[in-house]
Amino acid sequence: MLKPDARGYFITGSDTDVGKTYIACQIVSQLRAAGIVVETRKPAESGCRPGAGDDLLTHDAAALRQANGARESIEQIAPYRFRAALAPHRAARLEGRSVHMQDLIDACTRDRADCCLIVEGAGGFYSPLAENGLNADLAEALQLAVIIVVYDRIGAVNQALMTLQTVTSRHLRVAAIILNQVSPMTDNDMDNAADLQVYCELPIIRCKHDARLPPIFGAEHD
Repeated sequence: MLKPDARGYFITGSDTDVGKTYIACQIVSQLRAAGIVVETRKPAESGCRPGAGDDLLTHDAAALRQANGARESIEQIAPYRFRAALAPHRAARLEGRSVHMQDLIDACTRDRADCCLIVEGAGGFYSPLAENGLNADLAEALQLAVIIVVYDRIGAVNQALMTLQTVTSRHLRVAAIILNQVSPMTDNDMDNAADLQVYCELPIIRCKHDARLPPIFGAEHD
């Protein structure tokens, strides 16, 4: 169990499509249930759908907004929204726009100093995020504890340990690793949590397919 970090968490993935948004929303819900004021940010989101006029409809930011009781606007959560389902900097270029790291850092400014800030990255930890930086650069600038989300399948231990090494190389604290079963488990003999625990002393939490994230916050320190 983790003691909630008062400053917040940066949610990153070992790769793209590992269920970061689903896990981030579960974390937001658990923190709110504990009476903690939460603010959410997905500063850059690609793959948005056309809406009315020039508006772009989000998936991730909309899910975070709903998880946080709709207390923030989409513009607050995801000010940089793009159509193409590509890395944000490249999606921006296709629209004749550009996004820089300082833009994303500024977008993660808190409205309330006493809130717990949940920031979701885009893609993996070393995925490009801006013209001049990676997800790793945003995480390092924000100095939040990191939660790593890993697709719980064959190869998960390798992906988790590589991501763990890259995060700690930036002198960031990893609060937990979450093994997320994006699809049903096909090999009942596989136990990535047990195999991974041999090589790290971090909390390792499993989220089963189509199930809610088990309670991860309690009185113990992470």
